[in-house]
Amino acid sequence: MSINCLLNNCCASRSCSRVANPDCSVVANAANLSGNFSSDPFSNNPRTAYAAETYLADAHLADPRPKDECGVCGIFGHPYAAKINYFGLYSLQHRGQESAGIVASDGELMRQHKGMGLVPEVFSEEDLGRLVGSLAMGHVRYSTTGNSNIVNAQPFVATHQGATLAVAHNGNLVNIRTLRDELEKQGSIFQSTMDSEVVVHLMAHHLDLDLDQAIIETFRRIRGAYSMLLMTKDQLVAVRDPGGFRPLCLGQFNNGAYIVASETCALDLVEAQYIRDVHPGEILIIDNRGLRSLTLGHKQPRSFCIFEHVYFARPDSDIFGINVYQSRKRMGEILARECPLDADLVMPFPDSGNYAAIGYSQASGIPLEMGVIRNHYVGRTFIQPTQSMRDFSVRIKLNPIRSFLENKRVIIMEDSIIRGTTARSRISSLRGIGVKKIHMVISCPPTRHPCFYGIDFPTVDELVAHQKTVEEIRRYLDLDTLYYLSLDGLVEAIGAPAENFCKACFNGIYPVPPDLSFHKNALGCGGFTLPGEGKTE
Repeated sequence: MSINCLLNNCCASRSCSRVANPDCSVVANAANLSGNFSSDPFSNNPRTAYAAETYLADAHLADPRPKDECGVCGIFGHPYAAKINYFGLYSLQHRGQESAGIVASDGELMRQHKGMGLVPEVFSEEDLGRLVGSLAMGHVRYSTTGNSNIVNAQPFVATHQGATLAVAHNGNLVNIRTLRDELEKQGSIFQSTMDSEVVVHLMAHHLDLDLDQAIIETFRRIRGAYSMLLMTKDQLVAVRDPGGFRPLCLGQFNNGAYIVASETCALDLVEAQYIRDVHPGEILIIDNRGLRSLTLGHKQPRSFCIFEHVYFARPDSDIFGINVYQSRKRMGEILARECPLDADLVMPFPDSGNYAAIGYSQASGIPLEMGVIRNHYVGRTFIQPTQSMRDFSVRIKLNPIRSFLENKRVIIMEDSIIRGTTARSRISSLRGIGVKKIHMVISCPPTRHPCFYGIDFPTVDELVAHQKTVEEIRRYLDLDTLYYLSLDGLVEAIGAPAENFCKACFNGIYPVPPDLSFHKNALGCGGFTLPGEGKTE
C-alpha cells in the first residue's frame, strides 16, 4: 500500500478506546514560562492522569524486559504533516508504548494532541484532522525519568513571551538534578518530572538571542544522551548529543519535504528517501530556507549505544549506518563459533532471539524450529490470575509445543537476560513438558551495570548478572548450558570499531560521568490524589 493510500485510510479501522483528553488543544496561548507556568493542556486534568496511570500499571505486569525511552519523528513542508507523523510514530511504536503525542503548526498556531497508550489508541481520524499545517512533530514514550502519566507525555509544549516551543526527547540527561535545582532557585516552576522539560526553561533564559544562539547556549549546559527535536511555529530543529548515544536520521520526500526520525524504518513506511544520520554534536535547523547545520561547542568520543543493535531497534532499520537484521544474524553465527553445542534444534523465545537464532542455525547446521508459540493477541491488560496459576504472565504470552519438544535437546537463543525471572519461568515450563536438555545462548555479554543514558535497566540489585556469576545464573535458571556472547564477538557482529560504542551496561565504563545516585523517580513521582481514590503512585 502506498503512502497516499495510507493517508486516505488513516485510522479507518480504529475501534479501540483511548485514555486521553478528547480535545485537541491550541497551545500558542499557554501561560508565561516564568512564574505561573502551564505548559500542558492535560496537566490540570487529574482524572485523565489517574486513569492513564492505572492503565499503564496493568500493562507492565508481565513485562520485565529492558525499555528504551522514546521514539521521535518530525515532518517539515508536507501538506499532511500530522498524518505522516502518525505513521512515522506507528513504525517507532517498539521504542515506547506508554504514551504518544503530536504537535502541528500551520505557521501561526501550534496545536497538540497526546494521550496514554499506543499510537492507534491515542489518535483518531478526527484528532489528526485538527492538527493542521505542514509542520509536525511526534513522540512515543517509555519513561526512564519521571512517572508514566499524561503530564509527562510528550511533546512538551510551552510558551514564553509570545514564543512557543515544543520538545520531543529520546535519551537521558545526566546533570538534570544540578540544572533543575539551579533553575528552581531562579524562579522556574516545573510542571513535570521528566528531564526533557529543563530544555524549555534553559531556552527561556536565552530568548534575547536569536534561535540559533539560544539553542547553542542551552545545549552547552546539558550533558548526557539526547536525540531531540525542537519545534517552533515555523521551524523544526534536530539536536544530537556529541557522543551520538541514540540514533537520529534525516530523510526527504519526493515533494521536497523533510523527515527526521529515530530509525530508518519510519522513513521506509512513509516512502521517504534516507539522506544521512544527524551527526553527533550537530544542530540541524529546517525551515523555509532549507537545511542549516550548526555544531555544539563541546566534543566527546563517539558513544553509540551498542544495545540498540542487541535489542531495541527494529531489524529492518539501519542504526549507526549498519543494518540491524544482519548484525543480529551475525551475533548468532559468532555464538555458534564461540559455543558449539550438540542438540536437536535451535529455537528462539519469540520474538527477541529470532534473528540470532537464524544465524546460529545456519552456521552450526542444527535445524531452526519455532518450538514456542507466541500469542500475538494478548492485550495490554488482563485479569489477574489466582495465586495457584503460577507463572501465568509468562504462559499467557508464550506456549511450548509439548508433543514436539518432549525428549528433545534444545538450544534456546535469547538476546539478553536482565533480572532472570522471566527466563526462569520459561525454562521451568520446558522442563515441565519433558524437554531432555536445555542449552541457552545469549547474543550479548552479561548485563552487569545500569544505564544512565536512556534505557530503563534496573538498579544493580536487580541485575542478575551483577549479583551472580554465569555458573550461578545457570544453576538459578536450571540450564544444562549457559553461554553469553563475548564483548569482542558482539563488536565483530556489528562491524564497527569498538571505540565507537558505549558498552557501559557490560563493562561499567561510562563515557559521560553519570549521577550514580540518580533513579527513575529522582525528580518526583508526580502522582495525583482524587476524591475517594487515594494517591495513585
